[in-house]
Amino acid sequence: MPEIAKKTFLNEKNSIEQSDVVIVPFGLEKTIEYGEKGTRKGPQRIIEISPNLEFFDEELEKNVYKEVKIATLEEPNILENHEEAISQLEEIVDEIYKLNKFPLVLGGEHSLTLGPARAALKKYGEISILQFDAHADLRDEYEGTIYNHASVMRQCLKLNSVNLVQVGIRNISTDTNEFEFWKENQARIKTFWAKDMKDWKINEIVESLGESVYLTFDIDVFDSSLMPSTGTPEPGGLQWYQTMEILREVAKKKKIIGADVVELSPISGFYAPDFVAAKLVYKIIGYNLGSGIASKKRG
Repeated sequence: MPEIAKKTFLNEKNSIEQSDVVIVPFGLEKTIEYGEKGTRKGPQRIIEISPNLEFFDEELEKNVYKEVKIATLEEPNILENHEEAISQLEEIVDEIYKLNKFPLVLGGEHSLTLGPARAALKKYGEISILQFDAHADLRDEYEGTIYNHASVMRQCLKLNSVNLVQVGIRNISTDTNEFEFWKENQARIKTFWAKDMKDWKINEIVESLGESVYLTFDIDVFDSSLMPSTGTPEPGGLQWYQTMEILREVAKKKKIIGADVVELSPISGFYAPDFVAAKLVYKIIGYNLGSGIASKKRG
């Protein structure tokens, strides 16, 4: 496992042994196909911005970092081969689970989710993946590879004992039978389309999940007015408080066992979206591990 980083989330200097949460920066960037590449810079930008957040959470009425100890690992040298890089991340998350800590991965492109999902499945035996995303990510392959941000959920569903709940989807393709796959796998996939968000009932999202939930959060789920700093933005996305309400209820009624926040592609000189991403990470930690919200323990 990598050592503790010199630059850390919130500038917290906790050891892994002292921590409740272990943050894993993993700037994987192999299959970004449009615009200036930048997801490799996402983890460090979140970490660099984070000490400038207001640490008091007015909703939880506490300084979360005082109750939840956070350790940040040094970003590893990511292996060149894409499949091997995903396995590299899986091994890191395996080690975090062996220590009974909560893994929170900062990406990096969305294809990385397969690694921690495999680790979570080994730890818990059966998991639900809660995917916040603008895109379904269910293509069988894209640009000649199955290890791709556009096919990551298809690969996760090849694992046994996994079901998928998608929130905020507003883009799905007929390429490589993505739409057909979605239609044929309704027993394992529940999708809450962005076009229907005015009719969403949060309890339906929660009830679609099993007990152990792995959270994967592609920040392009946010409306592009809130989050322009991503590789494939889509209009018509979620707003902040709407998203927080869903996360809060999931943390309250289910057991979130790990998480990743992916696809931040920082824009030089434009820091507001980076603050949004860092605040999101802090809220995930607060909801899931700050006392008074989550009713379940990791175990």
